[in-house]
Parts: sequence; structure tokens; C-alpha cells
Amino acid sequence: MLPSDAVVELSRIQFAFTAMFHFLFVPLTLGLTWIVFIMEAAYVRSGKVIYRDMTKFWAKLLAINFAMGIVTGTTMEFEFGTNWAYFSRMIGGSFAPILAIEGITAFMLEATMFGLFFFTWNKISKTAHLTVTFFMALGASLSIVNILAANSWMQHPTPGSTFDFASMTMNVNSIINLYISQLAQVRVAHVANAGYVTGAMFVVGISAYYLIKKRDVEFAKRSMGIAAAFGFCCALCAAFYGDANGLAVSKYEPEKMAAIEAQWYTQTPPAAWTVVALPDQEKEVNHYAVTIPYALSIIADHSLSGTVEGVQQIREGYQSKVINGLSAYNALQNIRKGINVTENQKIFEANSADIGFGFLAKHVDPTATVATPEIIDKATKLAIPNVATAFWSFRFMIGFWMIIMAVFCFALLISLRGMHDYYRKFLWIAVLSIPLPFLAAECGWVLAETGRQPWVIHYILPTFMGASSVDVGTIATSLICFIGFYITLFILEMTLMIKYARKGPSCLGTKRYYFEHNKT
Repeated sequence: MLPSDAVVELSRIQFAFTAMFHFLFVPLTLGLTWIVFIMEAAYVRSGKVIYRDMTKFWAKLLAINFAMGIVTGTTMEFEFGTNWAYFSRMIGGSFAPILAIEGITAFMLEATMFGLFFFTWNKISKTAHLTVTFFMALGASLSIVNILAANSWMQHPTPGSTFDFASMTMNVNSIINLYISQLAQVRVAHVANAGYVTGAMFVVGISAYYLIKKRDVEFAKRSMGIAAAFGFCCALCAAFYGDANGLAVSKYEPEKMAAIEAQWYTQTPPAAWTVVALPDQEKEVNHYAVTIPYALSIIADHSLSGTVEGVQQIREGYQSKVINGLSAYNALQNIRKGINVTENQKIFEANSADIGFGFLAKHVDPTATVATPEIIDKATKLAIPNVATAFWSFRFMIGFWMIIMAVFCFALLISLRGMHDYYRKFLWIAVLSIPLPFLAAECGWVLAETGRQPWVIHYILPTFMGASSVDVGTIATSLICFIGFYITLFILEMTLMIKYARKGPSCLGTKRYYFEHNKT
């Protein structure tokens, strides 16, 4: 028995909440680890104590964030079994090795190096400690590789992946293909650089606060300079790999790209880019659209001959998939009943690539055995993601990036020229910009995950089939508990972060900084 729509939606809300909350901590860990490494490298090279103090202070904030990341990330694994039982059963055998690789390589490396980093100061050589810091940063970055490779496979199953009708499971027959797929590679690079940008803005913003308060000025100037240079480079890389990700999405997930650009029909190139609009999914039109001529063609494939396939044309292409998918579904049912097994197996194998559309058709009409025009129309509409959500989440992400880039450029400029004292208003802008990379990252995940709906596994398993068959009360209760628990964790995180960020390097107890000589 399939779970009710209410159970599916509550399960989605719970996973979205826990995943997005967890991802508040991941990007900051990614960025701060490398910034700490750069600062320690400066200490090893120059021998200046201030760089060691910078390393220790920013690592203290990193430790608080890292602990929260572990706590919030652990619960997500259990959600697969409790709320997404059929999805877990379908891909568990294939994904278990990937999650095991994640645990015994990246996480263990990162966690081990964290311990060595904090407890081996003055116990091993400077070079050895710097090596520990390098592997700590490397482990943090590697931690996203396996997760994003698996997630990218769900967005577009790689060649060699097969659906076993006997066990109703998906088999990943080549783990190598999973890691080397175009979608996985560009998404890993994009997310990693987004994390580096987050860490850099965090350091720039807090350093700007110290400069506003005119305390620990030299410490703040050096921290801002390193973070601004690092953030500027990584912001450029994030944009580059984001563009590459867009090209991959156009190739493998055309319906997502159509939703991102709110393209209801395929424009004749050179195509105009819709900057802002109010997409109307029911009528398949955009209201109050503002467009830029030729820009969409340039975005789509960096030429004036490119375009983005429209929703209407995509739905036309899906019509045959619904017919084939329903044939595959009927054949599968006959096989399970032992009716003309050989003949039905041939029918299923010929149409198995479209089995997901058969599931959509049965969701529209559980009694359907033939794909009528009405069923086809409704099923193809179900196969299109929410256009407004994808459209606006992408534009907010880009808008945040533009502000972030401007802040890094100006912070780098005043750091190179030593003009921090002349731009007090900018320093306040830098402080207020600390949340922007977090918001951009969350918008990116909203785009990635809502843009692949209605699929858990693209074209194979619809979301409504992946959820567990539990009662609404159970999901609602666990969701309320998660919200309460995570809000408590967030308050704890912010309390500790604000406490130590305000104290600054004085919390190191070196007798060299502001609050160690001043009470206020």
C-alpha cells in the first residue's frame, strides 16, 4: 500500500528541514578548514606569532561549528530507514558501500585530524602540525564527495545502472561511473567552492567587526586580507562550476532547466533571458516578465544559437514515455502473477527505462491499464517540477553571489592598500553580509532538490512511492521534535559563536589582545 499524500509531504518537509539545517554547518566547516591551513602555513613560513594566534582563534570557532555539523548530520541517515523505507530498500544495496566509503575515509580522516590539530600544538614540529591541518582540511572537503556523487546519481542514474524487476531494486554496477559522471564532478566542485566562500565571508565579516570596534586591529587586518583573497578566488570558481553545472543540467535534466528559466515553450535562437517574472504553472505563462534579448542563448551554451527546451515541448516528449511506462508497469504485474512470463519480460525490458512514468500514470488513475489522453496529460504535468520555486531560488542565489563578490573585491582592495580606516560603512556592510553565503547555499539546495521533483530517482522512482507507509501522527510528532531539538542546537551554536567572536583572540589567553588589558 502506498503512503498517503499527507505522509509523503510531511516526510519531505522533515527531510528538507533537517538537511537544510545540517547544511548551515557544512559550508562553514569546508571554508574555515582551508583558511586555517593558509594561516598556519603563513606562521610556519614567517615564524610570526600573530599567524599562530589567527590559526588557533579561527579554529576555535571552527570546532564549535564542526560539532554541530556532526550532531545534525547523524540523524539524517536514520531518516532514510524511518521515513523513506521503500527508497532505502530500492537502492540500499548499492548506496551502502558509498556511505561506508564516506565513513571510513573522509569522516574518519577529518575527525582524527581534528583531534590531532587541537592536542598536538608544541608536541610535534611546525611542519608536522601543518601537515595535520592540511589533512584536516582535505578530509572536510572529501566528506562532500561521496554524498554529492550519490545525490547526482539520483538526479541522473549513470550508465551501467539497472533496474532488477525480480527484486525491485536499482543496481549501481559501476561505482567508478558514479564518481566520474559529469554531473557529479561539477556539483562537487561547485558545492566545495560555495563552502570555501562561506568560510571566507565569515572571517571577513567578523574581522570587519573588530575593525569597527578598533580592537585587535592588526589581527583583524591580516585575517581579512587572507579571507578576502581566498574568498575572491573561490567565488570566481563557484561561478565557473555553477555555469558548468547548468550546462550539465540542460543535458541530463531538461525539465529542471526549463523550470529554472521559466521557459514554457522553446524559443527560436537567439533566445531572450527572463530576468524576473511571475510564473503561472497552471496556465503555463509568465506574468510581468522582464527579459534581456539574446542572453538565454549565451547562458544555455555560450553562443547565440543555443536555447532551452520549453515545458510544452518536454511534455510532448514525455507522452511516449507515459505510454511505454504504463506498458512496462502492466508487464511487470503480469510477470509477478506468472502470466506469459517470457513475453511480458521482453515487453518490460523494452520499456523499463520509462517505468517511472508508468508509476506516475498509476498515481493519476490507479485503475488505468491504457494511457488515455487524459492520463497522459495529467502524468506529463506531474513530471514537471514547481517552476516558480526553481525560478526564484536560482535568481536569489545569483543575487546573493553578486553581493558576495562585490564585498570580496572591495575587502581585497582595501586590504592591499591598507585603507581599512577610511571605509567604515563598508565594514558594516561586510558584517551584515555574513549570512549571504549561507542563504545562497540553501537556495542552491532548494533549486537542486525541488527541481528534480517528482522523482527520488530520476525517471525511475517517484517521490510518492519512496516514502514509508506510516501514519501521519508519527511523522508529525517526529517533525515537531526535530524542530524543537534543532532550534535548541541553533541557539546553543549562536550563543557560543557570538560569545567567542566578541571576545576575539583574547579568548586564547596569550596576554596580547584587547580584552586581556581592557574590561570593555
